[in-house]
Amino acid sequence: MPVRAAPGAWSQNLMGRPLPQGAAPDSTSAVSSPSDPATAGNDAGAPTAPATGGEGEPHSRHREARLGSTDKELKSGAAAADSVRTAPGTPRQRGEVMDAAGGSRNTLPRPCHVLVLLNPRGGKGKALQLFRSHVQPLLAQADVSFTLMLTERRNHARELVRAEDLRRWDALVVMSGDGLIHEVVNGLMERPDWETAIQKPLCSLPAGSGNAVAASLNYYAGYEQVTKEDLLTNCTQLLCRRLLAPMDLLSLQTACGQRLFSVLSLAWGFIADVDLESEKFRRLGEMRFTLGACLRLVALRTYRGSLAYLPAETLASRRGPSPARAPQDPADTHVVPLEQPVPPHWTVVPEQDFVLVLALLHSHLASDLFTAPMGRCSAGAMHLFYVRAGVSRAMLLRLFLAMEKGRHMECHCPHLVYVPVVAFRLEPKDGKGVFTVDGELLISEAVQGQVLPNYFWMVSGYREPPPSLKPQPSPRRKSQQTPPPSERP
Repeated sequence: MPVRAAPGAWSQNLMGRPLPQGAAPDSTSAVSSPSDPATAGNDAGAPTAPATGGEGEPHSRHREARLGSTDKELKSGAAAADSVRTAPGTPRQRGEVMDAAGGSRNTLPRPCHVLVLLNPRGGKGKALQLFRSHVQPLLAQADVSFTLMLTERRNHARELVRAEDLRRWDALVVMSGDGLIHEVVNGLMERPDWETAIQKPLCSLPAGSGNAVAASLNYYAGYEQVTKEDLLTNCTQLLCRRLLAPMDLLSLQTACGQRLFSVLSLAWGFIADVDLESEKFRRLGEMRFTLGACLRLVALRTYRGSLAYLPAETLASRRGPSPARAPQDPADTHVVPLEQPVPPHWTVVPEQDFVLVLALLHSHLASDLFTAPMGRCSAGAMHLFYVRAGVSRAMLLRLFLAMEKGRHMECHCPHLVYVPVVAFRLEPKDGKGVFTVDGELLISEAVQGQVLPNYFWMVSGYREPPPSLKPQPSPRRKSQQTPPPSERP
């Protein structure tokens, strides 16, 4: 049964300061004792991790000056930022997000109050201890007050944000793995006021197993690739700096009519199997994926299906970028109903056996898997990778090991294909394999998706948003495997 903390004890024990005036505590101002049987076996009672020295310093040497300059800009421009920010209780309009794509500065207010959604059993089960030892001291220094809510079960965060009065918070902070961010975004998109709700800034603090979104934001900010507590400290520093950037969202449709949204990836085949089958090793943290990959390599499978996609280069050559406008609904303008053939300007990969297919919005697939070293895609595009059947176990292992440093494209594997795309359709043919969306299970059936550009805010050190698609050829890199002529439109 959940244990609720009294409001007075809350402000002293967890926040170290009273709630902001007018922010009356309610059910979101409580600590719950999770009792989700689906997550049993995690070390929720692990000892508190000790605080590291130098918590106020970013884990980067050669780019520290660049990130440090953000603080100076925020101090000098704090008054200007407050003057353009909407009044308390007034939600932002989508036009402001699109203005960000044009280069305007967008920051959280100073001081600010955030809602922290924390999964206490994510990863190794030490998220709450890490929050107290690594996050809370930095937030206190940066004048960021917070209310902490512990999730109790799967989809609990989804339910919370679907019903929460978002005007009480300047941002929603998600401390767990990528699955909890997935829940939050889909909960926001399920609200009647979804178009306003999705504008509430989000922040990712890594405390799960994969932490790919946090690792990608760490990379965009210019930090060196780090994991565990170092990555958590870096991402907390980004929250303290308050800089916001627009992020793309992947809109997905399935054959059964389900509509959902992804903040990171859709995987089918090898990667999805490893993600799900390694759940039993969750207490190993990030090592669960390495162990799971080795086990799946021993019993390597292939998956029959067909794949089609709209290359970003094709879209850019057909027309220039459209003016940013507020859509009436999250419309998928590049796809047709699944029962219809794909448009003629799409690229169609003939039906065949695959080892894996991966659609990826960001640079990392896990905190130590630098999957897209070719750089951040233009706004409205994503990375598409697929590996054909016939690849040897030795080559697949080599690709996996090289991915830690982003060197896998240099292996020149003839079975690996990479292309930036705007939309795709994937149809399994033999019923084998499963899909994962941001690490969460999705039934194996025909699915298609397209990128919604600059659709929501995230706390990020990335100072400029990615460029929009423009009608110009993309440079070819020797290390990138491109589709063979038979698969080009």
